Amino acid sequence: MIPEHQRVPVFDVDATPMRVDELIEAMGGLIAAGTTATVLGHNLHSITLLHSRPDVRSLYEDSSIVLLDGAPAAMLWGLAHKRQLQAQGEGTMAYRLGSMDWIPELGKVNDLKRVAVVGAGRTANTKAVARLRTIIPGAAVDGMPGEGWDSTLEDAVVNWLTDFRPQLVLLGLGMPLQETVLHRRLAQLPPALYCAVGGAIEQVAGIQKLAPRWLGRLGLEWAWRLVLHPGRVAYRVFVEPWKLAGLLIRRRFQPSKTKGK
Repeated sequence: MIPEHQRVPVFDVDATPMRVDELIEAMGGLIAAGTTATVLGHNLHSITLLHSRPDVRSLYEDSSIVLLDGAPAAMLWGLAHKRQLQAQGEGTMAYRLGSMDWIPELGKVNDLKRVAVVGAGRTANTKAVARLRTIIPGAAVDGMPGEGWDSTLEDAVVNWLTDFRPQLVLLGLGMPLQETVLHRRLAQLPPALYCAVGGAIEQVAGIQKLAPRWLGRLGLEWAWRLVLHPGRVAYRVFVEPWKLAGLLIRRRFQPSKTKGK
């Protein structure tokens, strides 16, 4: 059973706080239903996009599961539910789930037999597919690289997924491309559980190093990424929080202006 969406204060977004075991069980239920569903993650980048892009907002509002992927989102949600967590003897970070917290547990998803991996370069995609075949023994796992994504490749991936008919799709095109593709093509894709996993395909493949888990528990995973990929991460660390703050302030005042008209 999937918990109801809960509001993350300050950021004005909804999420589905879950632990790994709860997510794995929920994924099994969604796959068994045989319908189209999505699993997304909320971090500062996705929250900024949600407040600035209608297509991203629409996708998130319709998503079956929205995980607390980023430490700030998890911490703010945890503060709002502090008494509940204390009563359960749990910490906030048990509900902070990045893709690599649950992908290694996919072998526990009931009746998972067909998995598609879309994204990353050819080498990373091939290695990720190979590893997932060991994580989910007996399942048919196949992939298509996403490097150089354009309309031609997008059409080819849609056709391939239609023929392959997976139960689970790991879509790792980076944010916001993967969200844009899901919003644009979800109605044309075969029924499956579509999970936006960002750069996790390279991590599954062993090409991109994971931050030590203790950094994640402290909410400092961004520092690890900044050191490894400064050109890719610097904007998100130093500029995007200010952009998000501006969007949230404007959102706070917008309703009062609307009511006054």
